[in-house]
Amino acid sequence: MPSSRFVHLRHKPPDTLPAPRELVVACAPLRSHVNLSHIVRTCGCFGIRRVIACGAVRLDDKIARDGADSVELEVHRSLGPVLDRLKRDGWQLVGLEQTTGSESLFSFPFVSRTVLVIGNERLGLEEEFLDRLDRVAEIPMAGIPHSLNAATSTAIAVYEYCRQFPVGGPAPP
Repeated sequence: MPSSRFVHLRHKPPDTLPAPRELVVACAPLRSHVNLSHIVRTCGCFGIRRVIACGAVRLDDKIARDGADSVELEVHRSLGPVLDRLKRDGWQLVGLEQTTGSESLFSFPFVSRTVLVIGNERLGLEEEFLDRLDRVAEIPMAGIPHSLNAATSTAIAVYEYCRQFPVGGPAPP
């Protein structure tokens, strides 16, 4: 009999969602393959099935792990035209960035069909992407440094989206 009321369940099987999550994560060209690999792994863990990346893309399989198999990674030369097409198709484009007019992620109401747009590690979301967005969410900082790593920020925003849509799909009426 275990000595604790909690027993470690290593690699517990994942929950099955009744409907797929509709979140798409779209990344501006990232400098680090490590960040993209962490983003893909996070998306895999949360049942996010589609990540869009631009530029020279490579995943580190030791970091992305099974996410590399369960997440569709679309690679495009540039992000702008992809965002334009998604917007025309009815997706809400939400940037994750510190801007004027950004909304705190702590109270940010996502819509089910959201494209979460992630900026470059050094430059963030540049003006060409900001101009395309419907809304911007910001993770409030209470200390230094003034911002989080791209993969860490993405994980926090993906978690908040999933908290709002715990069973996947659109919210019931």
